[in-house]
Amino acid sequence: MTGTLQPTPDFWRGKRVLLTGHTGFKGSWLALWLSRLGSHVTGLALPPASEPNLYTLARVGDVVSADRMCDVRDAPAVAAQVQAARPQIVLHLAAQALVRAGYADPLGTHATNIMGTAHVLDALRGQTDARVVVVVTTDKVYRNREWAYPYREDDPLGGHDPYSASKAAAEIVTASYRDAFLAAQGVAVATARAGNVIGGGDWAADRLLPDAVRAWSAGQPVHIRRPGATRPWQHVIEPLAAYLCLAERLWAEPARAGAYNFGPLPHEAATVGNVIKMAGCAYPGSEVGYENHSEWPHEAGWLALETAHARQALGVAPRWGLNTAVERTMAWYRAQHGGADARALCFADIDAWGAAE
Repeated sequence: MTGTLQPTPDFWRGKRVLLTGHTGFKGSWLALWLSRLGSHVTGLALPPASEPNLYTLARVGDVVSADRMCDVRDAPAVAAQVQAARPQIVLHLAAQALVRAGYADPLGTHATNIMGTAHVLDALRGQTDARVVVVVTTDKVYRNREWAYPYREDDPLGGHDPYSASKAAAEIVTASYRDAFLAAQGVAVATARAGNVIGGGDWAADRLLPDAVRAWSAGQPVHIRRPGATRPWQHVIEPLAAYLCLAERLWAEPARAGAYNFGPLPHEAATVGNVIKMAGCAYPGSEVGYENHSEWPHEAGWLALETAHARQALGVAPRWGLNTAVERTMAWYRAQHGGADARALCFADIDAWGAAE
């Protein structure tokens, strides 16, 4: 297999898509891609959380059909926006997506990731145009036992930290809405559990490559907390393509509804230390320092996903290996820092990914 099947423009052209979280890093990339595919996109999200941010730099608000600032914790507001959008496909990315931010605000994290998901799904009850829902969670939904075993979709869910727990709970909420309401309504509902994502345009705090770019662009060393932590890294285009291909398949075959892992092959998971070394090779003048992490809150040390189900059921597999993903990411930041247009850089990466064998 050479990699993920590409999204089908003929399928997406004219489709009414509700994209939550379109002001975030992954959401901005996905909004740009859907606009190029010809979809009528309603974006629903809070204002961007960082400065700078990809939503603003890539002028994402100009390419969506409707740009709605709305908090998914506000059930009546979500219901009103869903009713107005009349979506055929819902891609739910809105979330509090950071482990350490979850420790700082556990109640807000649970409210957004659990009840926010419930509000979106509940608003779809009785929506006769809805056909497909993809709820994006995380690779961290599994009860992590720190063993050398890639987690499969039927392994137990869990979560030591509030972020992981809230996403595991969102999986249960989604399965409940699918089984109790939406399947009988003719809506195919799936969850997508993606590995660690990198790519140009991410400026969130406490993420490896954004932290590195901030430090290196200021002529400072980046300080690494856990160089030995292992994660299933992938370029942002990989899971986004998988979400789109999953939605297409669910439209044609609703019986494929369920949970899917998306990420690199299990043996291609890499340590934080290795990834930052790759990034440094692609960024002149980079320096790395290491911190004593004994005072930091708990984070998983080893995590990998078994992605055989996605490969076999959907034909989804990575096109870019880790080296290419890191090189493209760092080249994006260098070019944007030099004055290149963020939207054009995203489209150039999408085109390069599409041309990869």
